[in-house]
Amino acid sequence: MEPFAYDLDEKDIKKERRKARELRASQWWKRRCAKGVCHYCGKKTPPGELTMDHIVPVSRGGNSTKGNIVPACKACNTKKKQLLPMEWEEYLSKR
Repeated sequence: MEPFAYDLDEKDIKKERRKARELRASQWWKRRCAKGVCHYCGKKTPPGELTMDHIVPVSRGGNSTKGNIVPACKACNTKKKQLLPMEWEEYLSKR
C-alpha cells in the first residue's frame, strides 16, 4: 500500500479522474491557464505547459471540483506529489 493511500473505492477514483478530464476541456480551465501563472510558485508559465493539480489529491479524498483544482507548473506539481496543503507548506518552509 502507498504511504498516502486511503481505502478509496476504485470506482470513485475513476469518477473523479473523469470529472477532471471534463474540467480540463472546459472554458473555465482554459481561462485559468490563459493567465499563465503557477498557483504554487507564482511564476509565469506558458499556458500549454501548466498542469492540473488537485489541491487535496484524489488519492487522499479530494474531489475534481473548481475549488480543488489549480494550474501548476510541472516542477511544482511534481514536487507536491500527493501532499495536502499543510504538508506542502511545511515542505516549502524547510527549503
